[in-house]
Amino acid sequence: MDSRLPAHLEVAGLIRRVNADGGFATVLAKGEQDAGTILVVLSHNGKDVRLYERMPELDGTRPWRCSRMQAPENPFEFQEYLDRRKRQDPDVWIVELDGAEAERFILP
Repeated sequence: MDSRLPAHLEVAGLIRRVNADGGFATVLAKGEQDAGTILVVLSHNGKDVRLYERMPELDGTRPWRCSRMQAPENPFEFQEYLDRRKRQDPDVWIVELDGAEAERFILP
């Protein structure tokens, strides 16, 4: 039995936390309601953009890890990567969280 929270509930919770803190949050791609992979785009005022996703560890945990950062000299490359991920996995959720120290919304 999988004890993970359904994806749509986790996404809704992230959005509420960020909005309650005065930040901005939006769903960029809506995936499979219960078991879709969640990718989180973090930024502060649209700058310092980075992508976090859960990476499985040998001990069975799935901590959030930064998997990509937007290169200031080529911001389109980051969006192209997100578009490619959506094409590869139509069940993926992509959520953008914009706020000061946005990592605090996903990291312990």
